Amino acid sequence: MSARAKLLRTSTFRLAALYLIVFALSVSALLGYVYWNTTVLLERQTDETTRAEVQALADQYRLRGLRGIIDTIQRRSSDDSGSVYLLADAKGQRIAGNLTSLPPMPQAEASWIEFPLDVEKGSARERHIARAFHTDLAGGFSLVVGRDVEALRQFGNIIRRTIFYALAIALVLGLGGGLLMSRNFLRRVDAITEASRTIMAGNMSGRMPVQGSSDELDRLALALNEMLDQIESLMAGMKEVSSNVAHDLKTPLTRIKARVEAALRSGHEADYRAALESTVDDSDRLLETFNALLSIARAEAGQSRSGLAAVDASTIIADVVELYEPMAEEEGGSLVSQTQAGLSVMGDRQLLSQALTNLLDNALKYGAREGETPQITVTGKIEADKVVITVADHGEGIPPEDRTRVTERFVRLDSSRSKPGNGLGLSLVSGVMKLHKGALLLEDNNPGLAARLVLPLHRPPDKGLPVQAR
Repeated sequence: MSARAKLLRTSTFRLAALYLIVFALSVSALLGYVYWNTTVLLERQTDETTRAEVQALADQYRLRGLRGIIDTIQRRSSDDSGSVYLLADAKGQRIAGNLTSLPPMPQAEASWIEFPLDVEKGSARERHIARAFHTDLAGGFSLVVGRDVEALRQFGNIIRRTIFYALAIALVLGLGGGLLMSRNFLRRVDAITEASRTIMAGNMSGRMPVQGSSDELDRLALALNEMLDQIESLMAGMKEVSSNVAHDLKTPLTRIKARVEAALRSGHEADYRAALESTVDDSDRLLETFNALLSIARAEAGQSRSGLAAVDASTIIADVVELYEPMAEEEGGSLVSQTQAGLSVMGDRQLLSQALTNLLDNALKYGAREGETPQITVTGKIEADKVVITVADHGEGIPPEDRTRVTERFVRLDSSRSKPGNGLGLSLVSGVMKLHKGALLLEDNNPGLAARLVLPLHRPPDKGLPVQAR
């Protein structure tokens, strides 16, 4: 397709052409109204004035006779006002007036006539157009009264030429502006298209060009670039997850294989039984890993969002704390909860319980310094229009530079590698918060870590007061 054809087929050019048509019609209507209120109305006013003057002269003839109308015509003919008069006898001979002879007469007794008129302008003579009304008087006399309408006709021509030139200029400027806008728009669209092809070819670092004008194309390019950033981040995460899954599965599978081979070589039933029991334990841990990955994927994909319902977070906190209190006591520590009533949120009870469970698991594992016992506090309260659930401990905490990274899959800090785990706990909590349009915040507890679950407060709709029947 040629460049000219592409320009003509752009939506910008079509919109410009449509606007041009509307503008041309508006200009035509406006100038037509101006033409009507100037030329046409002036001609009509001139005709009415001429009719009134003819009627007045006819009345003069009836009241004062021939001498009276002659005096009036001679007096008015002497004024250089552009009016023309002629009183002629039955033979067409001039009696009075500033016309030398009768112009060509119409067939009707009283009608309008137009004829050429020679007008002296200094030493030159100009040919003008006169418009007059002819009528017959009693006694065979003919009366012609009119106006020099040359200036009026020239004014009408000027108006008509103005309308024509205005429309022509509007068309030229409109088409030129449409082509210019289409060219600029098409150049930017082509740039976005080229960037898209580069990305589709495999270069995920490519981005849509942004000119900085903050127009709709810039906003579209920025939105696409944000989407591409997220896609690139997800793809990088997929690669990292694949690598981490392969790494984390290789060790237990290798251990299972070695244990089974050793049992087979020994040939003792006790070795068989021990190998099977260890294999079951490793398989359970592998299944836990896969189940955690599936839960994270479902939460981040929003598959469970349709099943969200109003739940009381305070009851979830109470249930989970009741479950973990004996575990904290076995470690020699304590688990205390302080929960405000009315913590209503739109959520999935099971997923919220799983998120809180993961945080308490981490607090029991890492919430105490060496030689100390875990001291864990769980609080739930309303802050502004948010429900905030906090799990705080007095352990080593997480350095600020690692707090974003620990929510990724399979990420475990060096200080936690001595404890059992798969690095998916906080990732699952983060996915559950995304599903619930909330956030996981990791902050200092001075000392220790304060993990905060921030969820939108659910306010039931106001049903209003009952209406009493009268």
